[in-house]
Amino acid sequence: IYGGLRNSATEPFIGDGFEGIAWVAMNGFRSDDAEIVADPGAGGWHQTYDLFQYTKDDWGAGLYWDKHYVLIGQCNKLIVKAATQNLTDPASLINVAEAKFFRAYAYFDMVRTFGEVPKIDSIISSVSGVNVAKSTVPEIYAFIDADLTYAEQNLPVSWLAEYAGRATSGAAKTMHAKTLLYRQQWGPALNLCTDVINSNQYSLFAPYYKIFKQSGELCSESIFEVQASKVSGDGNTYWSRFGQCQGVRGASGTSWDLGWGWNTPTADLEGSYEAGDVRKKATILYSNQFDGGESEGGYGNTVPNLTNALYWNKKVYSNYNDYLAAGLGTPNNEAQNTFVNHRVLRYADVLLMAAEAANELGGAGNGNLAAGWVNEVRARAGLGSITYVDQAQMRAAIKKERRSEFAMEFERFFDLVRWNDAITVLGPLGYQNKHRYYPIPNSALNGNTLLVQNPEWP
Repeated sequence: IYGGLRNSATEPFIGDGFEGIAWVAMNGFRSDDAEIVADPGAGGWHQTYDLFQYTKDDWGAGLYWDKHYVLIGQCNKLIVKAATQNLTDPASLINVAEAKFFRAYAYFDMVRTFGEVPKIDSIISSVSGVNVAKSTVPEIYAFIDADLTYAEQNLPVSWLAEYAGRATSGAAKTMHAKTLLYRQQWGPALNLCTDVINSNQYSLFAPYYKIFKQSGELCSESIFEVQASKVSGDGNTYWSRFGQCQGVRGASGTSWDLGWGWNTPTADLEGSYEAGDVRKKATILYSNQFDGGESEGGYGNTVPNLTNALYWNKKVYSNYNDYLAAGLGTPNNEAQNTFVNHRVLRYADVLLMAAEAANELGGAGNGNLAAGWVNEVRARAGLGSITYVDQAQMRAAIKKERRSEFAMEFERFFDLVRWNDAITVLGPLGYQNKHRYYPIPNSALNGNTLLVQNPEWP
């Protein structure tokens, strides 16, 4: 399951549905933070995702759907096997909890992307078994709740160093809190966030830019990340598309051939930061400018004017010397930026989710708590403290903080949707309320006789 989520030579290839361009497009391009402009051959993706001209036969959406169900199937295989063999030893219970964590992770993606989807919790062993009707959104969330509650109760608080990066109870609680925020269940979300805070297992990591460097992998702020590695002679076993599809796009075979450039910051994001916010220079890499050097997450290079992209995602920025150190030589399609870890859950998210939940519960006491958590994040960003005035003021502050903290980390689109801000912010790009859900791909409809299209996409 872990290997397949990223890439695996021995298990079904799941990674393209979670780490490749389909996932990046669905979770990134649809926001006002990111776009696809660097690849002249990707105009269709720009129209589909940046401009909300969804198509039912888009192969990216089909891949996204298919690979999520492949991961769900892998999780079901483990869970059913453990139940059938009555495996109740501690190690098996942890394995089941890991599988349930990932199954919930997959279904959370699916329910917020498509709305009603089929709920599959068994092994499909016949052709007819693929015919499963959709479950309602509340039913899918109830399934997610059950899986994450089990994971919270059975995953360890931490792992020995040799197992660093495996899912923990803190990861399950953080994911669960996020799903609860989408349903405005503020009290339970706050309880889970404070559990994670009070566990003392995590802390903000400084400086900010180092979170996204190889030296920042599995740092004190990391709650869960998909790990990747690429060195000469490893048999292409551990690599990931995540960094490759977003890396700086340069001429083939040159030291700037670092990726496909499929997720680049927008001018709107570039202009959104508060003066003095160190996160801006750690997030946005400018074409035709100095990369800022080590103190800003750079390498002392001047980025050439490579394409029509003005900016690049600095959170996946790699250096040609990284390839040489790994014995990879000149970057190529299988090597370019394929060693970048995907930071899925960070402690800063726990702090800002706790702040949001507390503020929405109302009252000056909760508002002051919210301000305290927001100020922890702001201090790391080099910004001054804010004080609680009223709920509306704090709500606006939290929204702005989330955008700056998680820019290019695939939170923004879904934040806008759950805040009911998407029409206001994304409307000029073509967004309507129906665009909160993508139509079910034709490839999925053709393979399941009981599956019907989303009613807003006849």
